Amino acid sequence: MATKDYSNKYSEEGLWRKIRKYARVIGEPLLEQVLTLYYCMLDRDTPKLAKGVIVAALGYLIFPLDAIPDFIPGVGYADDLGAIAVALGMVYVHIKPEHRRMAKEKVKQWFGGKGG
Repeated sequence: MATKDYSNKYSEEGLWRKIRKYARVIGEPLLEQVLTLYYCMLDRDTPKLAKGVIVAALGYLIFPLDAIPDFIPGVGYADDLGAIAVALGMVYVHIKPEHRRMAKEKVKQWFGGKGG
């Protein structure tokens, strides 16, 4: 993610399509982090620079031709996890408890009451 800007790969429709199709493969922990970033991005208090970092990370998640193809079992989302982790670290100060709460609730809803 550091060498290329994936923000032009982001779309809300693309994000939800990817999540619907691969939620179980992505897994609850990564999905919760993705949604935390998503809700942070939607917050009008989040600065534009932070939103740009989030859009780039989510764009990388959506982009089908990333460093490690997503269809490879066990490792396909390792690079996506790295991109999400970097974005979380960069925008950490802008993530509110409500962003985490909404993400956790959505993951619990999708995974039938399970979740962290």
